[in-house]
Amino acid sequence: MTNKLWKYFPMLQSREQILEEIHHNEKLEKMFQRWEEKRQEEFLDFCTGVKGVKTLYDFCIKAVLDPEVYPERIEELISLLLEKKVKLLKVFPNDNTRISDETSLLIMDFLVQLSDKSVVNVEIQRVGYRFPGQRSACYSADLLLQEYRQVRKKTAKKAFSYQQISNVYTIVLFEKSTSEFHQYPNQYVHKFQQKSNTGMRLNLLQRYIFVALDIYKENHQNKGIKKKLDGWLTFLSSDDPEDIIALIEKYPEFKPMYGQIYEICQNIEQVMGMFSKELYELDRNTVQYMIDELQKENKRWKEKDKPWKEENKRWKEKDKRWREENKRWEERDRCREEENQSLKKKEQCQQEKIVCQQREIERLRKEMEEMKRKENFLWEQNIGTGQKQPTGA
Repeated sequence: MTNKLWKYFPMLQSREQILEEIHHNEKLEKMFQRWEEKRQEEFLDFCTGVKGVKTLYDFCIKAVLDPEVYPERIEELISLLLEKKVKLLKVFPNDNTRISDETSLLIMDFLVQLSDKSVVNVEIQRVGYRFPGQRSACYSADLLLQEYRQVRKKTAKKAFSYQQISNVYTIVLFEKSTSEFHQYPNQYVHKFQQKSNTGMRLNLLQRYIFVALDIYKENHQNKGIKKKLDGWLTFLSSDDPEDIIALIEKYPEFKPMYGQIYEICQNIEQVMGMFSKELYELDRNTVQYMIDELQKENKRWKEKDKPWKEENKRWKEKDKRWREENKRWEERDRCREEENQSLKKKEQCQQEKIVCQQREIERLRKEMEEMKRKENFLWEQNIGTGQKQPTGA
């Protein structure tokens, strides 16, 4: 595959050079062979520039966006997202208050103070946490409370005013955003703040910005980089060499950042160790994401199943009533069948009596006919002898 990035980054090594170094180092060879073939190719494409830089690898993004080393880069990104020029005043140390399960899902997390005393918390997440709104609101409230306590402490001997408390911004960028954001497939930057129903304006101090990098990437394929924010989002979301070349040609200031990452790639042993850690986190995050998705899917099915369960319950009750009714009808049918059997027996007896009577009548009729025949015979005999017919004839 032709490597178009060699023209811009001559320090890139060839596939053969990297494989030779790996095969001549037993430790690296064992590590390399433990990876799936897909991961091996991904590593080689990354280090040689064939596929381009995935800046959201943990060791990449922390190298080029360290707010203490490169405050101007962070200033520019925050300025573009807030749509106003900002200046970094202070970088706060991480207080390690994150929940342990959450730390693996965070690519980067830093807290800074701007020159207007506003506090900005910036997170870049591998996979969006469930309930992103509630979670961000809790962290924002925690930051706001810390800000309040600091102001109260500083003004312990002076008159305290709530006006001294500065805005708190929460900025979250998702490599893979949650389902809520995919309901707006054409929007990738979402800004939130409290508003009244009357139009009345009060500064409620808390602001939120959510950026879905995966949705940006889908929307901006083959559309070009039109503004500086597009440049930053392309830098954070795309590892396509064509996108990288287009970005550094339009905004050359991104080239040193890519250069830093490719300089890191010169140390194969170091970068393999970091890449191996990335794969571990990626697998862990994938499992967590699948669990979250299954839990959400299960919840949706439970919600869908609820009315069916209620309907099924109603049908069971109806079925129970029908069974009871059917049982009553069966009992009635049984009684009627017994009654019919009794009537049939009576009818049969009656018919047998009728048959007997008919037979008796037939017997009597035959006897009468026989008697009549005999009388006629005797009468005829009497005529021949000159005797009179009997009076009973």
